[in-house]
Amino acid sequence: MTMTDKREEGALEGLKILDFSTLLPGPFATTMLADLGAEVLKISGPGKQDIVLDYPPFIEGTDVSANQAWLGRNKKTMLLNLKKPEAVDIVKKLIMEYDIVMEQFRPGVMEKLGLGYEALAEINPRLIYCSLTGYGQTGPLSHRAGHDINYLARSGNMAQAGRTETGPVLTNMQVADVAVGSMNSVIGILAAVQYRNRTGKGQRVDIAMLDGLIPFNGMDGTAFLADGKVPKREGERLNGGCMYDFYETKDGQYLSLGALEPKFWAEFCHCIGREDLIEGSVWPEDVKAVKEVIRGILKEKTRDEWMAVFDDLDVCVEPVLAVQEALSEDAHIREREMVVEVELPLSDGKKVTQYGTAVKLSESPAQYRYGGYPVGYHTKEVLKAMGCSDDEIESLTSI
Repeated sequence: MTMTDKREEGALEGLKILDFSTLLPGPFATTMLADLGAEVLKISGPGKQDIVLDYPPFIEGTDVSANQAWLGRNKKTMLLNLKKPEAVDIVKKLIMEYDIVMEQFRPGVMEKLGLGYEALAEINPRLIYCSLTGYGQTGPLSHRAGHDINYLARSGNMAQAGRTETGPVLTNMQVADVAVGSMNSVIGILAAVQYRNRTGKGQRVDIAMLDGLIPFNGMDGTAFLADGKVPKREGERLNGGCMYDFYETKDGQYLSLGALEPKFWAEFCHCIGREDLIEGSVWPEDVKAVKEVIRGILKEKTRDEWMAVFDDLDVCVEPVLAVQEALSEDAHIREREMVVEVELPLSDGKKVTQYGTAVKLSESPAQYRYGGYPVGYHTKEVLKAMGCSDDEIESLTSI
């Protein structure tokens, strides 16, 4: 039995996805779908660099990067030069079987190749075609290039994030890519699948990362829409305007304090020996003065000494963990199977450690059948099955 054969029926068994996406948002979306049972065939262009898949480190003894091993998990991968008409014809045949498309080009690119939604939907009206971009398929910014930081900036979120003295800060988290682009693509595709199950009709799914960041303005954004009050940096409930914040400890580590509700705030004040602060609440009138008091108290002990005080109590205090603490040492994260061991193909049983999938299903849990193959590994297998000769395969995959 090969690793490809190790397949139990997943929740999304029967869904077949043709994935043209690159970088992180689209590939992570299709990895989630593949973990849950969908069959994904990833199409890559010969000679095309992908700065995510090419990002080191590479797995020792292989030509596969850690990112390719993760984002290629449970997928087949093939090369196809889409600038060639015969390669376009291959895609038009594939969509009769792989009737969900995921693409991440700027608007108009797939149309120029002859692979836009309208052209493909004429061939297969059941086609679900998800286009993931920064700014969407319409609007004055639709053709603009961008990255996570740009979408966060335009969404309004960064104007109220960070510190008054320094302005917005980088978080090393790809919020727009993963929390918005990937997740909304999965939601959009599955919503379209449900519609197709009821009506037999496919449709276009238009996902913009900027769109998805708008609700991230949260309660302050809805307040602005209601009364016109513009939220200020370090002036609101969740951005440093109250005691809800990060605090340094004696050893230069940090704690997060989220004791918003009165019962949590009261318990926290008991723990630090300042019951006199309970009445003022987590958002007292003299916020700056009270915050300085708490900063001084929390600097009297190390992070772990404080956690020994807080650990068994409901105070909404948690340590700021380093990545090795979170991914290698935290018992809760491990028990939730958010870090898993996955067998790497073509490596004599070598296993790699990767992120698990966050969607937990009791009857059809995620499966981690194999890590990513080298880019293009299944090209010959797929094209041979379609009747292509060796010469035709060479032509279809050459630059």
